[in-house]
Amino acid sequence: MPELSPFAERMPRSGIRRVMDAAWASGRDVIGMHVGEPSFVPPPHVLDAAKRAYDQGDTHYVANAGVPALRAAIVDKLAEQNGIRVGADQVIVSAGGAEALHVAFSMTLEAGDEALIPDPGWPNYAMAVGLLQATPIGYGLRPENGFLPRVDELERMVTSRTKLLVVNSPSNPLGSVIPGEAMEELVRFAERHGIWLLSDECYDALTYGVEHVSPARFDRHGVVLSAFSFSKTYAMTGVRVGYLVCPPEVAPVAAKLQEPMIACVNAPAQAAAIAALRGPQDAVAQMRDAYARRRELAMRLLDENGIGYLEPHGAFYIWVDVRELAPEPVDDWALRLLDEKGVAVAPGTAFGAGGEGWVRLSLAASDDDIREGIARISSMR
Repeated sequence: MPELSPFAERMPRSGIRRVMDAAWASGRDVIGMHVGEPSFVPPPHVLDAAKRAYDQGDTHYVANAGVPALRAAIVDKLAEQNGIRVGADQVIVSAGGAEALHVAFSMTLEAGDEALIPDPGWPNYAMAVGLLQATPIGYGLRPENGFLPRVDELERMVTSRTKLLVVNSPSNPLGSVIPGEAMEELVRFAERHGIWLLSDECYDALTYGVEHVSPARFDRHGVVLSAFSFSKTYAMTGVRVGYLVCPPEVAPVAAKLQEPMIACVNAPAQAAAIAALRGPQDAVAQMRDAYARRRELAMRLLDENGIGYLEPHGAFYIWVDVRELAPEPVDDWALRLLDEKGVAVAPGTAFGAGGEGWVRLSLAASDDDIREGIARISSMR
């Protein structure tokens, strides 16, 4: 039998999946607070647009970079909501935010390069970088720094092989939001070292009491690549539409990479995305308000039970300190919590070594599940 690529074999499986598999295998009615899946469905006008596209036979190939109407709608959205002014030719429509990130990694990294990624951070960063035969290097996000990156620490990590810095705000799993002044400092760091800054802004519409700041606002030398998604904002996770925003000099390369990866995003999904941007935005506000209410509920319950956490200002997660509850490694503790209490959480180490002693709770769970789940977590004392 021929050998597989060693990079594919060595790619770690998501630690979240370990909990998911155990929850499914248990056959029990589990309180699920482990999955980053919106607890809503796309707005009706979005679903109607996709259905019309299918009914009209709009199911053929389209341009690699996306249909013009969607790219134009994205340009308007970026200007109005993100303070980013670009041309439509700088927007590449992708199969979700994950594929936008993969395009960015593919056109900036080669074998032996290093990419600085957040730790704790979304595990798919390390997976994608490793598949490209590059090396993911975690930069620490720690409680004493409010789980925000520090440029002085990043400076000490740069080597001749460093090609890219990944920034994620609002953060999955932390819920932290990088302030504007700190974001500008990160862009200047990337410019100073001649490296790319890849900004994952999947949760840009979900902030609570603070402003989401896109680093591309501060880009003076064409070093920022920005990845966005419709998945969380419009509850379109399975529709698979995102987009990558590039400096004009590299956008043609990103569009070209679509051909061997996906050819193009399916046309009905793009019709749904146009409707999402051009149609009423009431559903976005309703979802954000629901997550904000659940955020307040979770923080109050954790306070009442004396459990520490990082106050989230974005996304729909809360990062919970279980070091006093978990005498064993947190991934083992999460399985014990599932086995003994029927509660599924994402262990912090699924997001990097810096997550030891912490778990991520998803606020996409119902109010009742949040109440009962936190009560059962507290009972692990």
